[in-house]
Amino acid sequence: MKNRYLIPAALIACCISLSAWAAVTASVERSRVASGETVQLLLQHDGSTGKQPDLGPLKRDFDILSSSSGSKVQIINGHMSSLSQVNVLLAPKHDGKIQIPPLDWDGQQSAALELTVGGSGGATREGAEAASDTSQHVFLTSTLDQKQPYVQAAVVLTVRLYTDQTLYQASMDLQASANVLVKQLGKDRQTDEVRNDRSYHVVERKYLLFPQRSGKLSLDGPVLNAQVQDTGSNNPMFGNLFSQTPFGGIMDTTRPLRLHAKPVELNVLPRPDSADGAYWLPAQKVKLEETWRPDVTQIHVGEPLTRHLHLEALGLTGEQLPELNTIMSVPDGIKAYPDRSIAADSPQGETVLGRRDQDIALIAMRPGHYELPAIRLGWWDTQHNTRHEAMLPARSLDILPALAGSTGAAIPPPAKQETLIQAESAAQASPIEQSIKIPNTHTWRWVSLALGLLWVGTAAAWWRERQRVQHAQPANHVAKNQPGNVQAASIHAASAFKAFKRACSDNDPHAARQQLLAWASTVWPADTPSGLNALSRRLDDPKLTQALRKLDRACYTGSAWHGEDLALSLPAPLAQTTAPKNKNTLPELYP
Repeated sequence: MKNRYLIPAALIACCISLSAWAAVTASVERSRVASGETVQLLLQHDGSTGKQPDLGPLKRDFDILSSSSGSKVQIINGHMSSLSQVNVLLAPKHDGKIQIPPLDWDGQQSAALELTVGGSGGATREGAEAASDTSQHVFLTSTLDQKQPYVQAAVVLTVRLYTDQTLYQASMDLQASANVLVKQLGKDRQTDEVRNDRSYHVVERKYLLFPQRSGKLSLDGPVLNAQVQDTGSNNPMFGNLFSQTPFGGIMDTTRPLRLHAKPVELNVLPRPDSADGAYWLPAQKVKLEETWRPDVTQIHVGEPLTRHLHLEALGLTGEQLPELNTIMSVPDGIKAYPDRSIAADSPQGETVLGRRDQDIALIAMRPGHYELPAIRLGWWDTQHNTRHEAMLPARSLDILPALAGSTGAAIPPPAKQETLIQAESAAQASPIEQSIKIPNTHTWRWVSLALGLLWVGTAAAWWRERQRVQHAQPANHVAKNQPGNVQAASIHAASAFKAFKRACSDNDPHAARQQLLAWASTVWPADTPSGLNALSRRLDDPKLTQALRKLDRACYTGSAWHGEDLALSLPAPLAQTTAPKNKNTLPELYP
């Protein structure tokens, strides 16, 4: 009797268990797909739920291209049932047998599925065979010019896309990693090729890889994303395969295509012990050149001499090359003022040619014979595994005394004015003293008298100028209490600023500097900036600081100057204000 009740109870429990186990189901439209093809994964959950399934386990072997969700509600014979659905578009990352793992959804789990990727594709769906054969119609290849590069040396990866189908909205990408930097080399090259008795259109693209550490490194291969016709059409291809035309496939149904090339494997060699030196330059060829303006070996004190350095390396980018002013040194008595260097690179055969150019102004503070040391830059020959050295020979310079009546074309940087003025005075006094001959004490007395009269005249002129300035600019407390004086100062500031803008328009650096400081003296009468460096700290504007730096360099080197940048950086005069508190956030322009 008891057995008669046990059997139905067991059957009911089994049905309940099966129902709970089948609360989440997973299915794919096809169990076999070709390389690059996508597959639809359908997840269904019995009953309504506000949660979404955990798709994280899929990311190991698939790219999740898109997902959509929905629900169904049915009422049959008065009983209501609901069903939640999630449709996921998957792109396999590699060929072979791939398992779609069990997926959790609101406490329930689906069963695992197996998918075969590669081969001829065209698996069956509900008994009908698909006609697609993407593994033969579209595929990628990639080759490396070397598999054991040196660290930070350029490696050329050549990727070829073969297709005999029309590709719409196609794009190819190679993602960098923390250990490998990636840079595209040149433009795509398109050709036609016959493989296995089939004609293909081939798009070739080259990448430069720069490994950042030694050892074994792996980089995910290039990925192709495109749309292809869902029918076996043979329309002729047109245009660039990588153009993003919105009209591709507009008359036909398309489906997504996603292809992964094989991962890039590198065995990176470390920097050799024999590659000593301050810089590590692994290259095929390095060239170092110089030019001089003017190209002379004799120059006077205070006159600028520009040294242009040019460095190029085959197999490195311009950004990998060092700042050229750091590889040269100058003797005491000569100051170096480098301009900003310019780095560039361009395709050169199967690799890249990097270049860096820099102008360095040299100004002698005192006369004499100087020897500029030779420049030596070590680099590593990656083709022959040997150390080489790029060199510029030493150069001799004879610095002559400053020309008589010279107005001092070389204006020193504001941060160094006091020191360099003393150096220039000493440099100019020394040759004068050497040229004076004292035949007897009577002559010396006349010389002393002349120098004394000159000093008295200078003191009188200084006193007169001081009195004029005091009358022209009243004390700060008087200016505050007298609106007429404030109005006069404002008129003076506006006039000076207008003259400053005119000097910028005329590209006259000396006039611009003079008028700008005159304007600053009216804005800060109690604490006038002593020069452009002090003015830049007062204004505290990085963009304006760079423009003032260019103005000051043009003044002391005599080089061409364009005032447009400075005029745009300071478009309108500032209102009169008090001097700020001590603030040392902006470094010296010329440390």
